Amino acid sequence: MNSIFVQLNPDIQLTDRQFQQLCQNNRNLNFERSSQGDLIIMSPTGGSTGNRNGRLNQQLFNWSDRDCSGIAFDSSTGFKLPNGADRSPDAAWVTNDRWNALTVDEQDRFIPLCPDFVVELMSPSDSRSVLQSKMKEYQDNGVRLGILIDRTIKQIEIYRIGKTMEIVDRPEIISGEDVLPGFELQMSLIW
Repeated sequence: MNSIFVQLNPDIQLTDRQFQQLCQNNRNLNFERSSQGDLIIMSPTGGSTGNRNGRLNQQLFNWSDRDCSGIAFDSSTGFKLPNGADRSPDAAWVTNDRWNALTVDEQDRFIPLCPDFVVELMSPSDSRSVLQSKMKEYQDNGVRLGILIDRTIKQIEIYRIGKTMEIVDRPEIISGEDVLPGFELQMSLIW
């Protein structure tokens, strides 16, 4: 998916409600917003990436339904990070206690927190450095476990809070570690 970065004039500042309305009015596009307020417009994914995203979310949702300790989200969910950025990871998960601490209004808008767990799946046209910056942003904003998947070279980058990024080549399974106890992402469905 090719991304377009739109720098807004400093005089143009979209409120959170205006940004959410822009997203709702243009459902055929995926928007994110940097912490500086710049718009990031992403086209829909291709078929292979869409299928793998579905398989990824299927595994996360199935585990979340069995575990019941949190809420899983797909790539259409927006998160308002503590640094002000609005991001939509390919898959995300938030503990029940953090989710239940939100008001109904907060739950219905872009969720005002950084997820506990995020996954980004690289599309063939994605820039690795841009996605690595996004993963670092999640890490800096409190994600407890983040996974960046590069299908082309079958490599995983693991981001943990307060730790340096770890690279794993050709794993068969990725564990949810202590963030998602018992969760195992079967990579054969993703590669």
